[in-house]
Formats: sequence, structure tokens, C-alpha cells
Amino acid sequence: MIKYSTNPFRVRYAETDQMGYVHHSNYLKYFEIARIEWFTSIGFSYKKLEDRGTLMPVVTVDLNFKSPCYFDDLITVHLSINELPKASIFFKYLITNELKKEVASGSTRLAFLDKKKNRIIRCPKNLMSAIQRLL
Repeated sequence: MIKYSTNPFRVRYAETDQMGYVHHSNYLKYFEIARIEWFTSIGFSYKKLEDRGTLMPVVTVDLNFKSPCYFDDLITVHLSINELPKASIFFKYLITNELKKEVASGSTRLAFLDKKKNRIIRCPKNLMSAIQRLL
């Protein structure tokens, strides 16, 4: 199993709704922050992957709320990968607050897509190699 945690970060005022809670759409952005940071942490550039013609669209999302987040809460996103990617990669997430209380959990599956052919492809070899080094 591969695990990664973001550095704690503060919920911004603009991320909250009229009720004072973090708007539900922002949790997907927090998931994305964790994914991009994880790629960077393993020395892999998501931007270079796209520049070389491979896109990674999100194809499924699961999001479960446990406890609300508010403006100025300090949160951490914990990411895990439990299986080697094939034509897609599956991420699990757990978001906790500064008291280590679970506020949300979920998952995303991203496909590997050839930008020119608009077709699903297998995980690029250089990414697979970077992932296998972590096991």
C-alpha cells in the first residue's frame, strides 16, 4: 500500500458556503491537491505527462461527509493507493482536521487517455516504474 499525506493547510473563506461550511465541491479540489502533491513527492511531473500526450480524466468519484469543515480549520488530506494501475489508477482519501477527527473520505479513479487518439491507454511505463519503486 502506498500512503501520502499533505502538509496541513487552512480552509479559505472563499471555500465556505452561506451556511458557513466548506462547500461540498471543494472536497474534490482537496483530493486533487493531494494527488498533484503526491506525484511531485515521487518525482513525477503531472504537467510533463500531459505535455507528452497523456491525460488523466477523473472517471469516478465517491465522497462521504463525516463532520463539517469551517473557515480557518486546519486540514490534512491522506491519500492511499492499494493496487497497481492498469488503464486507470484508483486513489482513496481521508481528510482530517487538526484534532485528527475524520471530516470526509472518498475515492477517485482516473483513466489514462491518449490525448491525440482520445483513447484509453495503459499506465505510462515511467509512472508505473515510479509507483513500483514505492512498494
